[in-house]
Amino acid sequence: MVLTAENISKTFNRRTVFREIGFTVVAGQSIAVTGRNGAGKSTLLKILAGLLTPTSGSVRYAVSGSVHGPEDIRAHLGFVSPYLQLYDEFSALENLRLLSRMRSATVASDERCREMLTRFGLWDRCNDQVRTYSSGMKQRLKYVVALLHDPEVLMLDEPGANLDADGIAAVAQIYESSQRRILIVATNDRSEAERCELKIHLGTGVS
Repeated sequence: MVLTAENISKTFNRRTVFREIGFTVVAGQSIAVTGRNGAGKSTLLKILAGLLTPTSGSVRYAVSGSVHGPEDIRAHLGFVSPYLQLYDEFSALENLRLLSRMRSATVASDERCREMLTRFGLWDRCNDQVRTYSSGMKQRLKYVVALLHDPEVLMLDEPGANLDADGIAAVAQIYESSQRRILIVATNDRSEAERCELKIHLGTGVS
């Protein structure tokens, strides 16, 4: 898997959020996107994930030699963000089964669901409605959803948001076990950014 962002710019209501962002990352590499509040970190991740269209520029994914746009690789992608919503009226298990079917038309196995819910400390609450979860538990469940299919590209927007010490420790393990995937992290937390090999500070470029 290779991700290439070429001269990406985004404008909202005549206001340029960022311009001509470009970089290439390959499987096994990680990149941190930093910048002040309002600099466009979340916007850039949404563009890379195909949730927003850039005003100009392009995003390309090369998978086994074939080139695809973001909309074609969603089955290969995991995304975690505080603004993504779960189905509050369903249990954690029901969320996993429904969302895995929506993503790839197949339902995650019971064994895989149990493995990931246990990893993030949610197995004992797996049959409770998500509406009864704390904000931190909901955030951990978003990680389970994003990682359930072992994605080749993982995007984390403010990865430590709403997490307690145990949740932060579980996220730290993601950094350590991402040697086979592309990892993209939008953050203003210096310790999170320092875990990544490459850094792009919106307004200055890649280092």
